[in-house]
Amino acid sequence: MRKVRKAVIPVAGLGTRFLPATKSMPKEMLTIVDRPVIQYAVDEALEAGIDHIIFVTGRNKEAIEDYFDIQPELNDTLRRAGKSKQLAELDKLQLPPGAVSLTRQQSPDGLGHAVWCARDLVGHEPFAVLLPDMVSHGRRGCLAGAMDLYAETGGNVISVEECDPAQTHKYGIVGKGRAVGTGFEVTEMVEKPEPAVAPSNSYINGRYILQPEIFALLGNQQRGAGNEIQLTDAMHRLMEVQKFYAAPFDGRMFDCGSKDGFIQANVAFALARADIRDLVLEPITEMVMAKEIRSNAA
Repeated sequence: MRKVRKAVIPVAGLGTRFLPATKSMPKEMLTIVDRPVIQYAVDEALEAGIDHIIFVTGRNKEAIEDYFDIQPELNDTLRRAGKSKQLAELDKLQLPPGAVSLTRQQSPDGLGHAVWCARDLVGHEPFAVLLPDMVSHGRRGCLAGAMDLYAETGGNVISVEECDPAQTHKYGIVGKGRAVGTGFEVTEMVEKPEPAVAPSNSYINGRYILQPEIFALLGNQQRGAGNEIQLTDAMHRLMEVQKFYAAPFDGRMFDCGSKDGFIQANVAFALARADIRDLVLEPITEMVMAKEIRSNAA
């Protein structure tokens, strides 16, 4: 079984749902507490054993490249100011030389096209895909669980969570086959099925481990929903010749591509930190209680 060493992180999206904030900065650089969204995806990949990150970028994404580079002037300023704690934190975030590659998606042709743009950097080996808008919150990162299942099964692994059965029409849903290790075999993938016909309530949550044969399929994939090249469509075709397995995530994924998910993620990560938990919890509790009092009075 070939080790998964590389992870593709698509960051070419425009982030129009967060305008005007994203007019002059990438949406992936918006912060959850004190770290940009993209840092959480990279941390998750490293925790899972990934040693090479491939960013698929677009126009006006230079801030992401600069963020993962060394900034000698900033380091020198912190050192002279005696801010050793902040300097040590930056050192921990620094990726080794050669551990990051970048390629550009020159036109917004969909997730499948973005992944295909990384084909030469991935080469002929299995790889992970992390959608950075989906931020993992739990005891372990989401990709680590998918890696555990991959070690048992090989093939292709997608991470899933359970949604309200009445909400299946909002997600890509998988059919559940026989149990395998910590997960199960995927029998089908259905995009946004109505609850009455959904094969389960397990939805794909933005983490994938894929075999390199997906690239040949993406290279001739017909355009699908939104007139874009969809990764799910190519996975459907790959399922005809290769096994797919699902790894249930024991945690919660926040959709930080939406305003409500982004705010919820900030609250969840703040409450999980001992240094600011009490500072955040008290005012949030007061606001919620005040709202309830006003609602009851009305």
